[in-house]
Amino acid sequence: MRRKIVAGNWKMNLDMNGSEELVQSILKNIAPENCSVLFFPPYPFLFRVNEIIGARKNIFIGGQNISRHDKGAFTGEVSAGMLHSVGCQYVLIGHSECREHFHENGESLVGKILRAFEHNLTPIFCCGESLKERESNSYADFVANQIREALFELSEEQLGRLVIAYEPIWAIGTGHTARPDQAQEIHAIIREILKERFPETLVENLSILYGGSVNAVNACELFSQPDVDGGLVGGASLKADEFVSIINAMEDRFN
Repeated sequence: MRRKIVAGNWKMNLDMNGSEELVQSILKNIAPENCSVLFFPPYPFLFRVNEIIGARKNIFIGGQNISRHDKGAFTGEVSAGMLHSVGCQYVLIGHSECREHFHENGESLVGKILRAFEHNLTPIFCCGESLKERESNSYADFVANQIREALFELSEEQLGRLVIAYEPIWAIGTGHTARPDQAQEIHAIIREILKERFPETLVENLSILYGGSVNAVNACELFSQPDVDGGLVGGASLKADEFVSIINAMEDRFN
């Protein structure tokens, strides 16, 4: 059965006090039974956020990125082992902003995924097209290439330990959200691409999240799509009431 996930990516926002207040406010109002809730704070706040979460059920922390190196003279980098040592269970890999600003490619992303597995982290592999690919109707081929160049290098066992997040770049932080039918279309396409390399049963049990201006208003419709298994939430995850509403939208799917 697919895992249902609502993940909050804080990006480079908040300070220590703000992160504590945000998490405490959210935790007062949720008790997730049917989905996992993930927090992706900036690195300096990971340990403290994990302390606040404590032993609460179905709530976890993750890192926003990792190095493909395990250790060494890589100033400014953070390794998978470091994240695991402070309680992380997840890590974002291949986020569009990292692809753009840090020039990540398929080879480097495969290395990061393998490092994550070595340290018992679940990678959330991000993929998605820009407005250029969307308007030229080449978005399916673009996403297919992102999937093939990174995930086709994995074994069946490794793919089964991974989560995918489809994040159309044209919808990230813009206020423009893919329509539910657009999200469903590309999520279904991703599954078909993966079936070129992996067994159908494995692919059908893989969780695929939607990321791109998810908010309290559109969450219900997005999460109602058959191939959308949750959300990778950006700006709305920094607002306690809104993030709680998004979590509740996922929980309501099972009531």
